[in-house]
Amino acid sequence: MPAGHRHEGAYRRLMLSSMAAMLASIAVCVSATSEPATVTEAFVTNQTGDSLTVVSLADMKPVAEIAIGGKPAGIAMSADGKFAYLTSPESKELVVVDAGVRQVANRFKVGEAPLGIAAHPTNGRVYVADWFTHKISVVDPAAGKVVAEIAVGDSPSGLAVTPDGKLLLSADRDSDAVSIIDVAKNVRTATVSVGKRPFGITIDAAGMRAYTANVASDDVSIIDVASGKLIGTVPVGHRPYAVALAGQHAYVTNQYASTLSVIDIGSLKVVQTIPVGDHPEGIAVDPAGANVYVACWFDNVLMRIDTAKMAVTGEAAVGDGPRAFGLFLR
Repeated sequence: MPAGHRHEGAYRRLMLSSMAAMLASIAVCVSATSEPATVTEAFVTNQTGDSLTVVSLADMKPVAEIAIGGKPAGIAMSADGKFAYLTSPESKELVVVDAGVRQVANRFKVGEAPLGIAAHPTNGRVYVADWFTHKISVVDPAAGKVVAEIAVGDSPSGLAVTPDGKLLLSADRDSDAVSIIDVAKNVRTATVSVGKRPFGITIDAAGMRAYTANVASDDVSIIDVASGKLIGTVPVGHRPYAVALAGQHAYVTNQYASTLSVIDIGSLKVVQTIPVGDHPEGIAVDPAGANVYVACWFDNVLMRIDTAKMAVTGEAAVGDGPRAFGLFLR
C-alpha cells in the first residue's frame, strides 16, 4: 500500500476512535442526567422528643422511631446512604445511626455544643459546627474521634460542602458572616459578610453559589463561591431558617410566618409564597427536584411540597419538635 494510503487509513482509524470516545462520553452524560438518583426515606430529628423519625416518602408514613437523646437537631447522611449522622447539643455528642437496621451504631463526644453538620462526599469525614467554641470539628466517624479543629467565626450554625469536596462553608451566626474553608488544609481562607444572623446554608449543584437564611434580617444572601463575594440579597418572610434548591428556584423556610418563600434564582426575586405548617425549619429536596420536604416544629409533621404545583401534597406525623437541620433524605 502506498505511503499516502497508509497515512489516510491511520487518520481514519484515529477519527473513528475519537468519535467513538466522544459518543461514549455523551452517552455517559445523558445517562447521568436523565436518570437522577432517587430517595425513598426521610430521617427527621425530633429535638424535644429526643428521637429520630424515619418516614417513607412513597406514602408519607412514619416507619420507625429511634430513641436518640441529647436533644438531636442537626443531621447529615453519608455519601452511600448507609449512615445518618446526628448532632445532640445537650449531650455534646455526635450520634451515628445505621440507616438500614434503624439502630444507633455509635455515639461519642464532639465539642461543647454541636449543632450544624455536613458529610464530605468522598473522604468519609464529617464536619460538626460547635456553637460555643466557635470551631468546626473534623470527625472520623469510623474511628469515633475528632481528628482536627478549624477556627471560624462566632457561633457557627449551618455547614455545607461543595460538590467537588474542596471547600466547606460555615454560616457563622453571631459574626453575620460565612467562612470559606480549604478542606485539604483544614484552614479558613476567606470570610464573606452576609445578612444578620445567618443560620442555614446551601450550595448549588454546580458549586458556584451559596445561599444563607438570615434569621435576624429576614432575607437570603447569595454568595459567589469562587470569588468569595456577596452577589445579592433577597427579602423573604419572618425568621428564615434554611434554604433548599430545586430547578430554577430556592425554597426558604420562614419560621415565624409559617410559609415558604420561593425565589427565582435568575432574577433573585420572590415569585411565590406557600403556606405550610407552624414553624417550618429543616428543608430538603429530592434529587429530581420534584418535591421539597419541610419539617414543621410546632405541628410535629413533615410536609411534602410539589414543586410543579407549588403546593403541599402530603404530610407525615413525626416526633415532638422536628428540626431536621441539614440534609435528611436517603
